[in-house]
Order: sequence, then structure tokens, then C-alpha cells
Amino acid sequence: MKGVDGLVETVAGAFVGIAGTQGLYAFIIRITAPELDYHPGSHVIQLIRRGASGLAHSSHRFVVVWLLVHGILKLVLAVELLRGKSWIFPFACAILAGFVAYMTYRLAHHWSSWMFAFALFDVMTLALVANEWRAHRAR
Repeated sequence: MKGVDGLVETVAGAFVGIAGTQGLYAFIIRITAPELDYHPGSHVIQLIRRGASGLAHSSHRFVVVWLLVHGILKLVLAVELLRGKSWIFPFACAILAGFVAYMTYRLAHHWSSWMFAFALFDVMTLALVANEWRAHRAR
């Protein structure tokens, strides 16, 4: 599953890099419009749209770097795990911990729901990678 997640994040990062955060917002509006026709009161769609609106005004560079690095990291992690290599675990943990530290710093200066969600996602991913590393060493 890490490989698929990594591919999706890499493609999303390339999309945001090309289209920008405003282009991503326009894309989200376009793909959620039919759902609003069927369910005009959908809270989930409204939440997605509000989130995309907030993301449209955030740092384009950070979103691209975050998505690309996460995508590439997960692809490399999946490939190296399939090859039976364990060198990737400390490398992945260091990169994820760096992201968490950077996002914590940014959150301390300016609150952002997206940044908080990214940070939580990274903390969970870091915990999963560390757990897998421990299990791999135990085998």
C-alpha cells in the first residue's frame, strides 16, 4: 500500500507543481460539483471545498515539496522493503521527523488546519515506519 500512496502523492505533487494551488482548488471544485447536484447539503463535500480553498492560499512550494518528498520516500520504502533491505528505515524516520519538526515550528507561528493535518499524518506515518523497523529487526 505504501507504493500506491507514494505514487498518488508523487502525481499530486507534480500536479500542484504544474497547476499551482489555485489549479488544485479549481480541480476540486470541478470534481465535487456533480456530487453537490445530487446532495446539495453534503457536509463532506463542503468540508473538502473549504479545505481546498484554504490550501489555495497556502505556500505552493511547501505543498509541492511535501507531496513529492512523501511520494518518493514511500515509493523507495516500498521498493526497498520488497528487496529485503532495511537501510531505508532510519532514513525515512529522519526525513519524517524533520517534516514534523518543521511543521511544528510553522504551526507555532501561524495556525493552519492543513499544516496540522499534514503534521498528524506525518506523526502517524513515522510511528508506522518505526514499528515496521522494529518488527523487521526482530525477524
